[in-house]
Amino acid sequence: MQLTEKHREYWRRNLNITGILLAIWFVATFVVIWFAKELNEIVIFGFPFAFYMGAQGALIIYVLIIWYYARRMNRLDQEYGVHEGED
Repeated sequence: MQLTEKHREYWRRNLNITGILLAIWFVATFVVIWFAKELNEIVIFGFPFAFYMGAQGALIIYVLIIWYYARRMNRLDQEYGVHEGED
């Protein structure tokens, strides 16, 4: 099967979205832990920032990433005519 220019554009946009969201995930997961000592000087709701991110913040970011990806991909699928379900 030959990919048309429309297929290539769809996958390029899909990979861009995925790459950006993976970068956000990486920062929320690894960068915060790497710089935990420095970030603990910031206090959120009475807790050091690194502790807050480990206990609550990263989980909130993960849920927001999933929500955004599902919403954005549904719109992208409809835009390119590859969506599933009822119209």
